[in-house]
Amino acid sequence: MISIYHNPRCSKSREALDILDKSKAEYEVIKYMDNTLSIEKLKELVNLLKIKPIELVRTNESIWKENYKNSDLTDDELIAAMAKHPKLIERPIVINGNKAVIGRPPQKILDIL
Repeated sequence: MISIYHNPRCSKSREALDILDKSKAEYEVIKYMDNTLSIEKLKELVNLLKIKPIELVRTNESIWKENYKNSDLTDDELIAAMAKHPKLIERPIVINGNKAVIGRPPQKILDIL
């Protein structure tokens, strides 16, 4: 089953849901802002996405700018920051089996459907 890490306040995340609805694919919605992700889950997502942790960080968020911007953080420290502040996690993230993609633009999720 497809999973989407979704923030209802994000327009790109809502667009991704619309794409999934139109594809008729079965999927589950994970509202990661309500149920924060563990460090282990974030590491798993980074590995599935085949990216560095910094590529999952929303560096334009005020939390980032005020607390982390000029810091030289390790990968583990970046993951810990995202676990502490889920607003820093780029969205939406869509997973289909062993494939995953950040849906920016949302049409990128079509690559793994």
